[in-house]
Amino acid sequence: MSDFQDRRILVTGGAGFIGSEVVTQLIKKNAMVTVLDNFSSGKKQYLPKKSKKLKIIKGDIKNEKIVEKAVKNQEVVIHLAALPFIPDSYYYPAEFFNVNTIGSVNLLWKSIKSNTSQRFIHISTSEVYGTAQFIPMDENHPTAPHSTYAVSKLAGDRVAFTLHKENGFPVVIIRPFNSYGPRYTEPYIIPEILSQVLNGNKQLTLGNIEATRDFTYVSDTADAIIRSIDAKKAIGEIVNVGSGYETSIRDLAFKIAKIAKKKIKIKYDEGRERPYDVNRLCCNNKKAKNLLGWKPKISINSGLRKTFDWATKNRIVFRTPFKRFYYKGLTQKR
Repeated sequence: MSDFQDRRILVTGGAGFIGSEVVTQLIKKNAMVTVLDNFSSGKKQYLPKKSKKLKIIKGDIKNEKIVEKAVKNQEVVIHLAALPFIPDSYYYPAEFFNVNTIGSVNLLWKSIKSNTSQRFIHISTSEVYGTAQFIPMDENHPTAPHSTYAVSKLAGDRVAFTLHKENGFPVVIIRPFNSYGPRYTEPYIIPEILSQVLNGNKQLTLGNIEATRDFTYVSDTADAIIRSIDAKKAIGEIVNVGSGYETSIRDLAFKIAKIAKKKIKIKYDEGRERPYDVNRLCCNNKKAKNLLGWKPKISINSGLRKTFDWATKNRIVFRTPFKRFYYKGLTQKR
């Protein structure tokens, strides 16, 4: 890949899970990176230390003045800032639209008006597809979101595409499948399993263990995002990014237990099942290979080992695990 010598790149959500990996790779490629993050889940310690090529702006993508300041003189905008944790969207649906949709509109419009942005990389999610209707899932797969989070992200995607068409603004929509790896910031399924295993649990309590996901190591996801910066044929396109393999949550748990050298049993807990859950996801990544020259490098076993080693050294404590949402519980305190 080409060097990004002193190119000015804004990364929203740059202190987050995927964002911090994108920033780290860009700094290594000599880019001048500005991070816009409100640090609601992102962490400063996840960013490169003492780099003269890194500038941090603490702020929210909903704030027009802050966004206008952040996009000024930026050549590329990589938009990762979002409310990403699906269970939270059951309780705070309006806030998910405020951030993931309205916040994206704000950032897109200010980037267009800046007259300096040469490329806008909009980060979507495979969740917009809903449960797989065919495997592997390409970019023509129907969109049928199963959560408020996914609907808010799909709305952001449509805005990005429409503003691209209306203004001739160069937008690329990257649609990652389930990214995993070190520096995670939310209790997704891999951090949840790791937490239970590292706590010495011989019996793991999990929800829908028959569901499958396409797990992609975070450095591979970041690599695809960065490759899209100069991919001319990617403008105006949606590009799926995933490994091309699906793994069930059951198999995932036993893979992690094997790495930890633990013998486990799994106890099903209905309370941990998401309402209207996505049962199957598996990526067709041919378009990413063709347009971005990208392919995943880290296997699931190697990636889980790296993640386990990091988790062992960095014990992250999350709030109480998700308990199933029921409508009648709306009037009760969480």
